Amino acid sequence: MPENKEQKLILGVDLGGTKIAAALATAQGKILARGRSSTRAQAGPDVVIKSICATIDRTLAAKRLKPSQFLGIGIAAAGIIDSDKGKVISSPNLPGWHEVPLRDAVEQRFGIPTYLGNDATLAALGEWCFGLKKGIANLIYITVSTGIGGGIIAGGKLYTGACGVAGEIGHMTIDVNGPKCNCGNIGCWETLASGTALAREAVKQIREGAKTSIIELVNGDISKIDAKVVDLAAKQGDELAKELISRLGYYLGIGLVNLVNIFNPELILIGGGVAKMGDLLLQPAIKIVKERAFSTPANAVEIKPALLGDDSGILGAVAFVLERSKNYRR
Repeated sequence: MPENKEQKLILGVDLGGTKIAAALATAQGKILARGRSSTRAQAGPDVVIKSICATIDRTLAAKRLKPSQFLGIGIAAAGIIDSDKGKVISSPNLPGWHEVPLRDAVEQRFGIPTYLGNDATLAALGEWCFGLKKGIANLIYITVSTGIGGGIIAGGKLYTGACGVAGEIGHMTIDVNGPKCNCGNIGCWETLASGTALAREAVKQIREGAKTSIIELVNGDISKIDAKVVDLAAKQGDELAKELISRLGYYLGIGLVNLVNIFNPELILIGGGVAKMGDLLLQPAIKIVKERAFSTPANAVEIKPALLGDDSGILGAVAFVLERSKNYRR
């Protein structure tokens, strides 16, 4: 790679339902500057796109950089993304977004080549490019938060499928008689193993009369119960909270069994807010994998927390620019 390509900068953007995070980074994944703002998703695509551009402006403001100094802008967004056309086809986090040409809007505003991809898919690429210290050819990244998303590295390449939407692992059916998912299906993995599922089950147990400190942590307001509250209660020794997280780990493990049997990965990295619960969640999941997956792939896989933490998405967007620009060699 020519030296000047190594020196060019990349702007990564992680577009979420509540916040927009941006980072200016080198081709080696070193973050030089950051920016953040609220998404204001309910206001519609035009307002959100203006907010993205304003966040980028603020991130770059102190650096006085020219477009010629950039390799590109990468954007990671949740939902069904057409990377080739640069459109957000639909997104659970962005109401009213249907075939929105986000890539072109940002590229025209800044005059810098721009690339758009699914956030969890790009997070897998970010972990693979910048998080790992050794060469691994088969990796699955899972984000467990409000929902469940994923990305797949297969044979040393990002796997995106026939039309670019591979990795929607949160919507594989785990229980045909389970809860209805926001996607319209029944018993999806994320209805049983996400932060939303944890909060829902906690509320159910409390309404049925379970004794727990969870309700005290929200001052009696059951509507404020979320995964963070349940985790806090568990860390304080609450038995119901610990039981609920262990149950969540069980369902997380059931989905992991499917992934281990289908993909035979060397490594599964688990990120997202719920994954920060640590061993209380991960140990039951790993136990289920050891018990239920085929022994050969189960013995070959390592399952552990994501390496880049909250930067997986942003650095994934940076890595996507490197991949798409064809100027990067791993």
